[in-house]
Order: sequence, then C-alpha cells, then structure tokens
Amino acid sequence: MPAHLSARLCSLVLSLFLIAFALPAFAGPFEDAVAKFANDDFSDTEEAIGVIAGSGSKLAFPIINALQDGRLMADPDSKKVYVTGTDGKSIDAATGEAVASVPDTASAVRLNNRLRRSVDAALGSLTLQSPDLGTRLQAAQSVFKSHEETALEAVDSALAKEANKSVKAALAEARAAILLFKSDATEVEKLEAVATLKARGDQDALALLTGMGDQPASVTKAAASAIGSIQNSLAVWSMVQNAWYGLSLGSVLLLAAIGLAITFGVMGVINMAHGEMVMIGAYTTFVVQEVIRTRYPGLFDYSLLIAVPLAFLVAGAIGVLIERSIIRFLYGRPLETLLATWGLSLVLQQAVRTMFGPTNREVGNPSWMSGAFELGQITITYNRLWILLFTLAVFAILLAMLRYTALGLEMRAVTQNRRMAASMGIATSRVDALTFGLGSGIAGIAGVALSQIDNVSPNLGQSYIIDSFMVVVFGGVGNLWGTLVGAFTLGIANKFLEPVAGAVLGKIAILVLIILFIQKRPRGLFALKGRAVEA
Repeated sequence: MPAHLSARLCSLVLSLFLIAFALPAFAGPFEDAVAKFANDDFSDTEEAIGVIAGSGSKLAFPIINALQDGRLMADPDSKKVYVTGTDGKSIDAATGEAVASVPDTASAVRLNNRLRRSVDAALGSLTLQSPDLGTRLQAAQSVFKSHEETALEAVDSALAKEANKSVKAALAEARAAILLFKSDATEVEKLEAVATLKARGDQDALALLTGMGDQPASVTKAAASAIGSIQNSLAVWSMVQNAWYGLSLGSVLLLAAIGLAITFGVMGVINMAHGEMVMIGAYTTFVVQEVIRTRYPGLFDYSLLIAVPLAFLVAGAIGVLIERSIIRFLYGRPLETLLATWGLSLVLQQAVRTMFGPTNREVGNPSWMSGAFELGQITITYNRLWILLFTLAVFAILLAMLRYTALGLEMRAVTQNRRMAASMGIATSRVDALTFGLGSGIAGIAGVALSQIDNVSPNLGQSYIIDSFMVVVFGGVGNLWGTLVGAFTLGIANKFLEPVAGAVLGKIAILVLIILFIQKRPRGLFALKGRAVEA
C-alpha cells in the first residue's frame, strides 16, 4: 500500500474515532448547564438557571418551572436530569425526549431561598414576551420582586416591544429594581431607578429603597427623599384603608341594626332575640346552598339571590309568630320584654344546635363576590363592596316603603302618637305584628350578607346584638337616618381606634364615648317624637 494512501487511511480512522467518542464530551452550553443540576451544588444550580434562562431553548421554561415545583429530578450516577410532568410522564431535560421512567437513584434538585429568587426571576424573564397580557404583567411583577441582574436583558427586550401601558409601566419598574441593585449601573441609571420607585410609591418600592445598601451620595440623598415621600403617602393611604374598613363595618352594623331600629322605635320593645333572626337568615342561606350544591350546581352563583327573599320570609314569619305569641302580652313593660326575648334567644340557639349541630357551617361565596381589586394603595374585596351596596339598597327600599306605602304611613303614625293613631282607626296591633315581622325579615337578609364574611354558627347573632343596640341608641331611637349615620360613625371610629388601642380597648372606648354622649343627648343624634317621649 502506498505511503500516502496509508496516511489518508489513518487520518480517516482517527476522524471517525473522534466523531464517535470525543465529540459527545463537547456538548453545547445548554446541555452542560442542564448537567450541572446533577452536581447537587447550589452554586452550580444557580449558574445553570442563568444559562438556561438565557438560552432561548424551548425546554427552558419547562425545566425552570419543574425546578420551582420540585419536579426536576437529577441522577447523580448517570448525571442525567429529568423533567417530571404533572401528568406523570417524564422527559430528558437535555434533549426533550420522552423516557419510560426516572431512575430510582434520581432525586429532586434542591433549592434554597436565594435560588428560589433566581428561579422566580428566570420564570419572569421567560414569560415577559408571552402573548397573554396577564402572563406578561405577572412576569414583570415577579422580576420586580426578585430584581435579579440576569433578567435585565430580557426586561429591556420586552420593554422595547411592549405596547400595553400597564405592562410597560410594570416592566419599567422591574428594570428600575434591577438597576438599583446592579453593582455596575451608572449613577444616572440609579437616580432614574429611584425616581421610578418613588412614583410607584407602595410598600414593595419602600422595601427596595430601604434595603439597597451603600450607594453614591447623590443616590442615597435621592433615596432618602423618596423614602420620606413614600412613607407620607402610605400613611395617607393607610387612613383611607381604615376609612374603607370602617365603612365596611358600618354597613354590617347598619344591616344588623336597621330592623332593630324599626321595632324599638315603633313598639318600644327591647328585642334581645334580634340577633337570632340574623342567625336564622344565615342558616337559610346555608340550606339554600346545600340544596343547590346537591341538585342544581349550575345555579350556585345565584344562590344568594335566591336566599335573600327566602331569608326575609322565614325570619319575618318567625318574627310575626313571636310577636303574636309573646311580645303582645308585654307591651309597656320593656324590662320584661328584655328578659323574655333573652330567654327566647337561648331557645332559638339551642334549636339551631339541635337541627344543624354546634359547629360552623360552610357558606360559599359566588364567583361575583370572590376576590379583590386594588384602588390606589388600598385593597377592596368584592364581598365587602357588594355588602355595602346591598345595605344601601335595603336602606333606600325601606325609606321608600315607609314614605309611599300604606303600611309605612301607619307605622309612622303609630311611632309619632300611638293613641291618636288608634283613635283614627289604625289597627295598632296589626301594625305591631307587621312591624315586628318587617324588622325580623330585615335581620334575616342581614344574615344572608353576614354569611359571606363571618362564621355561620348558632352564636352568629350574639356578635352583633350589642353593637346594634349601640347604633340605635346613638343614632336616635326609631330614626332610620340616625341609624345610618350612627352605624357608619361607629364603624369608622372603631377601625381608627383599633390600631392605637387594640380591638378590645377600642370597643370599650367606643362604649364609654357613647355613654358620655347619651348623657348630653339622651335621645341620640336625631331625636324622634314617639311612644317613649309620650311616656
């Protein structure tokens, strides 16, 4: 064989050997990064996350997502890494090829707190250019919270392409958070970042500014000014949030007290069983939802709309029965009505315990009453908002009923002068029964609303009866406008006192203030002539 042919043959054999055995050792950066997960070393894992997130591979998101969920399995023996899907199927993380099963020697890749932040940032950068608006916004917020430097390039790329105003603002805030902590960022970039976070003005921005460490003097000065501005803004928003909580509590108190104001004003009856009417309304809601869950699940979102009239009728009918069987024999003896209705409240509580058991019952929120939304720097839950609107609607309907219906005219006549009303042919006993039924029915629909924010139990009504009496006495007995003002005043005052004095001392302070107020104005804020005045 000629020498040159022999040399060529040797070169060919050597080339084949290199292709067959040497080249697999020189895998690409992506495959090398995936293999580092099998080293069980936090530094290697962090480096792998950064490389994979910036690789542009279609496997990047499944790998990082599996790492976050504890579904990324690494075999220390073979140095193979597997992604286990939520459906139980697995793939090779480096190639994406399906595998029959994950080796028994494989275990989940470990994470610490720092790596979790890196994972959040990586997932954020991988979803910044998602076609879904909500996904992009969530990704930008995730990058803002993690402020990992590795996400800066992805944020800049997404920011250049983004057209939606809210997502663009979120991306700018994420970029500012990254630059604030980036060691090689210029002073101008850091000052712009401080200005962006100052404009954001929430608790997260404040936390970033207070924890940014050593910075140039100009940046430190700008950050101090921004921190002061944000703190002042948050203090104002905190007062607004407390005011909203107060309105929310006031709406609950108004709904619970409005029926009591009617019966107390017209009949002079101290009804200690009024709270149990609220409880009956809540349990009516529970029964309605149970029937719908078992028979008509598609109607669940309408369960409260069905429960409101039913609760009014059930509680109202029980109220009429109580008035006809007990209360009508005790008119003119308020202390005896107090004792009788207190005993009745115990009977009703025990009856409910016997029928439904002593434990709390679950009453679900329809979809349109679930969740919350942000308004400025305050959070408003949909259930509280709907209860406030519902309360105002009940109040308006009740005012219209008293003003424009025959029963309302008779009730006002009896309230102002019972003897004169009787002499004019008004059947005061019938008005008393209907008034007590009306007040109890309104308490029943109050129970429907309270079932959405409180535990439905036999003791539900006891939580509101004392507060209801305070609202009625403070606002003026029998005056609906006084009840409205009293409920919202006490609700707001209570929420502003709670952060200062605590929940218990706050209630005690409210009670003391009401006692002092009643000393000066015994008839409440809006005095109304009626049976108590005549007596």
